[in-house]
Amino acid sequence: IDFDNTIINYDKVMYEVASEHGVVPEKIKKNKREIRDWVRKLPNGEIEWQKIQAIVYGPRILDATLVDGVKNFFELCKQKKATVYIISHKTKYSNLYKRGTDLRATALNWMEKNHFFDAISLSKEKVHFESTRDEKIEKIRSLGCTYFIDDMEEVFLSDNFPKNVKKILYAPNQDSRSYHGLPQVKDLNIFGNWNEICNYIFNERV
Repeated sequence: IDFDNTIINYDKVMYEVASEHGVVPEKIKKNKREIRDWVRKLPNGEIEWQKIQAIVYGPRILDATLVDGVKNFFELCKQKKATVYIISHKTKYSNLYKRGTDLRATALNWMEKNHFFDAISLSKEKVHFESTRDEKIEKIRSLGCTYFIDDMEEVFLSDNFPKNVKKILYAPNQDSRSYHGLPQVKDLNIFGNWNEICNYIFNERV
């Protein structure tokens, strides 16, 4: 499973930080993708977006929330004795602040605060942060994953993505979602919530 925006929801804190920086209008949807697309269109938008990310993924990460249904999914995996890995494209530091907050450490801290390593029973050895998308895909291959769940369709578009791994796109805003000009991914399973994902993988609703 991917981490950012798949397990952890940044929508509220992303909106708060973007508002504090004065780069989004009040009327914008409190949705990470909408905020990102808006900010990137501004003068120096890419730099502004990187600043927001550095804050949200770093010192403000504890304001982010667990996506609804994730805990139930992990409990079901435990019942079914299914091995779960978190595999995320996450650099150690922001591209903007090379010696800033350790983003991998803050992510692990968030997982600890949300009881991933006790109540949810995930071991830290099954959490993998990779520096590039290609390294993330190679980790999916090397661990022998049979399913992969991500919120970014670009991961599944890669020619290197293992063909035997079932592709699951977590798309809570799929009704308004576009592929941004990208070709549609073959054999992509799109679900709007974790209950649907549980039903697809285990034929069980939670």
